[in-house]
Amino acid sequence: MSGRFFRRTDPDTIIQKLCIKAVYEYKLIAEGDRILIGTSGGKDSTVLAWALAAIRPALKINYELAALHISGDFDGCGNTPVLSRQLSGWDIPLYDQYVPVIGRLKEGRKMNCYWCSTQRRTELLKYAMENNFNKIALGHHLDDIIETFFMNLCGKGRLETMPIMLTYRKYPVTLIRPLALLEEKQIIACAEGHDIMKTACTCAFGLNSQRRDFRKGIAAFTTEANLNPGEAKRAILRAMEPRPHS
Repeated sequence: MSGRFFRRTDPDTIIQKLCIKAVYEYKLIAEGDRILIGTSGGKDSTVLAWALAAIRPALKINYELAALHISGDFDGCGNTPVLSRQLSGWDIPLYDQYVPVIGRLKEGRKMNCYWCSTQRRTELLKYAMENNFNKIALGHHLDDIIETFFMNLCGKGRLETMPIMLTYRKYPVTLIRPLALLEEKQIIACAEGHDIMKTACTCAFGLNSQRRDFRKGIAAFTTEANLNPGEAKRAILRAMEPRPHS
């Protein structure tokens, strides 16, 4: 898709087109899937829920959608009644489960993003398996994936990032990230059009400082190199994909 397409097309169409492209290219959804959306009440997971409902007619694939909200023991976990009304408008049932994320910390440990995401992911997997969902959809987008790649490259010396699709060996569940081809700014534009930004929650712990620094660095790099940021990020994403052996 050209830069002209992104400049002239409305946010809803961009979200749907790129979600459909991701579904087809990475084979994210199959006939009969039961998909559990991990929804925090934030803009990304809420737009993901809207998109998966909106693209169903175009995909011509029969799949079920439901959402799970993990309530925690700290502020910024989302307004469940508002979220429930939003999702019900898209025919997506919402379930809520309380998890004492801070309460599970061992003595002397401090709250951090990695610990929180690990606890939430564990509960999502458990709920999915107990309720016969074979896929879990997460709201990570292109910026999340590229930032994670550079964080792992520079911090761990590994060429790794969030996979667009991850099939567990130990569990009968697959993780999918249908927003993988979308920049955050495109998600924000869509969220504003649906008034999602007015009710979206923000984590009380804020954006990880290291991730914020890498986000600034990527923006500076693409600007200095006179690159189109979206095209550059998608090129990096393609470069990370495994290639067949010659």
